[in-house]
Amino acid sequence: MNYSNLLRVAIRALFRNKLRAILTMLGIIIGVASVIAMLAIGEGSKARIRKQISSMGSNMVMVMPNFQRRGGVNLGSSSSMTLKYSDVLALRNEATSISAVSPEVRASGQIIYSNQNAQTTIYGVSQEYLAIKKLEIQSGRTFNENEVKNMAKVCILGQTVVENLFGAGADPVGSTIRIKKLPFLVIGILKDKGESGMGQDQDDLIIAPYTTVQRRLAAIDYINGIYTSAISEEKSAKAIDEVTDILRRTHKIKESAESDFRVMSQSELIETISSITDIMTYLLGAIAGISLLVGGIGIMNIMFVSVTERTREIGLRMSIGGRGRDILMQFLVESMMISILGGALGVIFGYLIAAGAGSLMSMEPIVKTQAVMLAFIVCFAIGVFFGWYPARKAANLNPIDALRYE
Repeated sequence: MNYSNLLRVAIRALFRNKLRAILTMLGIIIGVASVIAMLAIGEGSKARIRKQISSMGSNMVMVMPNFQRRGGVNLGSSSSMTLKYSDVLALRNEATSISAVSPEVRASGQIIYSNQNAQTTIYGVSQEYLAIKKLEIQSGRTFNENEVKNMAKVCILGQTVVENLFGAGADPVGSTIRIKKLPFLVIGILKDKGESGMGQDQDDLIIAPYTTVQRRLAAIDYINGIYTSAISEEKSAKAIDEVTDILRRTHKIKESAESDFRVMSQSELIETISSITDIMTYLLGAIAGISLLVGGIGIMNIMFVSVTERTREIGLRMSIGGRGRDILMQFLVESMMISILGGALGVIFGYLIAAGAGSLMSMEPIVKTQAVMLAFIVCFAIGVFFGWYPARKAANLNPIDALRYE
């Protein structure tokens, strides 16, 4: 029997039991759709996170205090006092791979305007901070060097803070707010940045001179971190090495000792988050792939039923010269048709599910060609693997016994 005849016989057999064929395909359709949707959403999420992190400055290099330990217990880095403003000056004067550097001092507290109040974080920084973090002024101005030197009580508000205190669409430049009971003049408003890839509101902040936050609000003599900008993204690795060498020297750390600070770049952060999202995507895809196995078992079950129902037909084919190989191929082709057709429908439904989920999550799902090819290869393998044993059983039937079967 040639392949065109095998295909026609398989199609006729499937059309004779349309509902059964559709229900058998359902397991494959659900499995493939789940895998395609999971991989597409995972790839879309990864691309969205990479884009959002890059929007914060792809060549940004951050210096944070290292984790503090006492008695073998990790105390975190928030209480570390290892970074000073002298480190900022050293990097500004000696580092050749960075174009800008700013200290960062953080303080949290209640902010009040008239009868409105809210909780937010106040960031004490220098003028370079906005360029490093790619923050833009929508209205007003940034603070100047004299205001930094004189610990001026001036501030720049994020959009969330503006909405909480003044209402949406307001322009409070020139207004006075109270931060921890101290009056601050609003000199600028930041442009909206939205949420970060990790769900953090990037507009719920206030920016002020670092000297003001350090002395008037936090009452500390150290800084919480240092933000720098490498000359280019390609120079980020060199900038990390340079910053590390300078700070180890200024902190007088011995060659064999561990650094009391950590240096990170945005590219490292992107790689770390991408690896995490890859693991989660593949894990979810593997879980969804279990339904493919269930679908394959369904195909095997239905093919056994089909062999039993068509035993007399098999005996008749064999009695007029049909070979065991022809019978085996006949049932194998039916199995593969169910699996591949179910896979094709699964890819379509998977894309539709991913598109729907993407619109709900404000994200563009990415269906990779490799994922679609993998789906069809898996479906072909399932059709062969789970269809082989029932087809082999049909091919090994005794023609006399098959003709007598009722």
